[in-house]
Amino acid sequence: MQRQWNVYLSGEIHTGWRDEIEAGCKAAGLPVTFSAPVTDHDASDDCGVAILGPEPDKYWHDHKGAMVNAMRTRTLIGDSDIVVVRFGEKYRQWNAAFDAGYAAALGKPMIVMHGADHQHALKEVDAAALAVAETPDQIVRLLAYAINGELRR
Repeated sequence: MQRQWNVYLSGEIHTGWRDEIEAGCKAAGLPVTFSAPVTDHDASDDCGVAILGPEPDKYWHDHKGAMVNAMRTRTLIGDSDIVVVRFGEKYRQWNAAFDAGYAAALGKPMIVMHGADHQHALKEVDAAALAVAETPDQIVRLLAYAINGELRR
């Protein structure tokens, strides 16, 4: 029986990079189960007050949401075999940076993905990663190699 790998896909939620990685891994026949944070931006922002009640102060509104989201994020990162963290072009992903630090603190193998223009800003995050990629295809190739020792060209 082949081992099933758990890969957590953290970071930017405004593009289809997760779908590209999942499709590439499926096409390659990789035994991977993916998980991710809640990618519905409004649900992620408002989950705390929607479940626990309204907050007049935006700080406490956000704080409640962050704590509720952390239940999912911490559990899924903790259960993962590999963490992929994507930093997008348009928005600053403070949550992605936090996830990268959390994964590093847990000793999780981490792949970071971002464009060349973020190299300087993310140098400390990159230094904690085992690989830094720029494309979803590179992520699929890294996973194929890590899982099967298969070097796809």
